Amino acid sequence: MDSDYALAAGIVLAILAIPALVSAFSDSRPPRAAALAFTLGAGFILFAVMTKPGGYEMREIPDVLLNVASRLLR
Repeated sequence: MDSDYALAAGIVLAILAIPALVSAFSDSRPPRAAALAFTLGAGFILFAVMTKPGGYEMREIPDVLLNVASRLLR
């Protein structure tokens, strides 16, 4: 798996976990799905950072997300 794809998937999963977490707490349910999504997202991000030589810098992240989106839309 390409580390750019893993980083993009991890960021998307972690961001989508936030509304699920808020929804679960507002309905007084345990946030199992949100916790799973956040854990998977963090795992993907960790995998991407560890497999890319030199890691990622914060300023690279928007370019990585746009490159992954453009590769998926081709």
